[in-house]
Amino acid sequence: MTLSRPAASASRPRRRSQRRAPLYAAGALIAATLVAATPPAAAQDQAANARATPEAASGRTPKPLLTAARDAVVAAHPLATAAGDAILAEGGSAADAAIATLLALNVVEPQSSGLGGGAFALVHDPEDGLTSYDGRETAPTAAGPDLFLVDGAPLSFWTAVASGRSVGTPGLAALMARLHERHGRLPWARLVEPALALARDGFAVSPRLAASVAATAERLAGTDAAALFLPDGQPLAVGETFRQPALAVTLATLQAEGPTAFYRGTIAQAVVAGTRTGDLPGTLSLDDLAGYRVVERAPVCLTYRAAWRVCGMGPPSSGATTVGQILGLMDGGAAPAPGSAAAAHLFAEASRLAYADRALYLGDPDHVDVPTAGLLDRGYLAARRRLIDPARAAEGAAAPGTPPEREGRRRAPDATLTDNGTTHLSVVDADGMAIALTASIEQAFGSGRMAAGFLLNNELTDFAFAPTGPGGAPKANAPGPGKRPRSSMAPTIVYALGGPDRPRLVLGSPGGSRIPEYVAGALIAMLDDGADAAQAAARGHVSHRNRDRLVLEAEAHPAALAEALAGYGHTVETAAMTSGLHIIAIGADDALSAGADPRREGSALGR
Repeated sequence: MTLSRPAASASRPRRRSQRRAPLYAAGALIAATLVAATPPAAAQDQAANARATPEAASGRTPKPLLTAARDAVVAAHPLATAAGDAILAEGGSAADAAIATLLALNVVEPQSSGLGGGAFALVHDPEDGLTSYDGRETAPTAAGPDLFLVDGAPLSFWTAVASGRSVGTPGLAALMARLHERHGRLPWARLVEPALALARDGFAVSPRLAASVAATAERLAGTDAAALFLPDGQPLAVGETFRQPALAVTLATLQAEGPTAFYRGTIAQAVVAGTRTGDLPGTLSLDDLAGYRVVERAPVCLTYRAAWRVCGMGPPSSGATTVGQILGLMDGGAAPAPGSAAAAHLFAEASRLAYADRALYLGDPDHVDVPTAGLLDRGYLAARRRLIDPARAAEGAAAPGTPPEREGRRRAPDATLTDNGTTHLSVVDADGMAIALTASIEQAFGSGRMAAGFLLNNELTDFAFAPTGPGGAPKANAPGPGKRPRSSMAPTIVYALGGPDRPRLVLGSPGGSRIPEYVAGALIAMLDDGADAAQAAARGHVSHRNRDRLVLEAEAHPAALAEALAGYGHTVETAAMTSGLHIIAIGADDALSAGADPRREGSALGR
């Protein structure tokens, strides 16, 4: 499907919602992106980790473009996609399908997301418009800026990951409860059935799960997760039946009592107990779980090429702001030829500047001032664009800019680059409701700690380990009581300007700190180059992130491109980039097309 600005056309039939969410105008715009000046020791350790592939690359498998007339769901595992599709077939809403898919993913893709983690959701309701839900994990109320300091020195990254201090209050169950309350249609118990059956009866271990367990086996050995994923000391094997009885008990409890049962009783007690063991126990408490709240926030939007309104998740996510800055910096002239060295060069230079701002300005907006509108101000982006030489790579790391509406007090940048064990799903239902949702437990297999059958996150390692920079300047992303760490997740919904107020693209991706680059690249492929959803998901990636080199996706670009970029002055490296782009495009005639990323096991279904 080639996207074009639609003429006014008849909209989909609209249902009357039983519950109305507040109408949110798509808000000001999209804030700062993560970057790096040369970091101190602990941050260098984190940066080195971020360059690794946290979930083993499983190779490329071509994925066909799905076309549908009524509804569609795209997710990271065929069994999870099938769970969501079955709910849509029964007349469930996009929210119902997203919940069923998320719960199934906890079973079949446990290394990436689950009840022990959190998520961000962007929801277009045809009656209530666009809003976003922040289900990000929170630091315990007893956590301070010294969360990852011992005797004044930052912990090493992997020591922090394995510690109880890395576990934030999980938000996924609360987010699912909010989605069901505001946008659901089918009974909650029905939505749990597919995941419960998979956990109880088992499923065949997929190549990707087996590869992820094998790649992480050394870290999993000796953890709570070893008995489940390394039975008899050996990694799960492809094709063997994998049952999760403890998770089945938890799912049965949630099915009978509702998602809020996660935050009280035996499940909550298990979560707290799971953080209190070892030499560096955490301080997560039952009160932290009981007090967790999803935050409904105004989406952050940017106008692109005077034709599109690109909306995403604002702070504490850096996704929408970083995507928006990359697009805004690329919006100064005609789009370069797809796949050309000129296109890759401009994208890398835009990424360099965007990630510089991200490092300095992004944090939890409930605790620090984030200049979201200023970072996406058209005049500010025009001034930053003048720093890009179309013929030559800039030298060294970019410095952050000084956007309008910026916080008056200068802060220190934070080079943390994580968010690796992550999944994304996109759903559109027959009434026109659309959901882009990205969920995570942070590293592959999270902290390695388990509670009640599910893995616990290590999301708090997304905070800056050292809360201040040179001269004692504070960092926006420093830990603090109840604070939400900065994220890279970038669920995105795109509208055409001048047409009916309904989505034209629904997308997002896992991929750690490269998520904004993956999403921005897919948007450019579709909005500038006319790619369809499957082509955009498969396009080779380019990454910079204000590091010391431009990185091309291995085996996805011709050798001549690397040579040409070296001629621009770039230091060029190749690496596996295991994105998981899941995209639904909606045509002016309401026809749907969907693409799953060929780098993972995802699939698209619809009718």
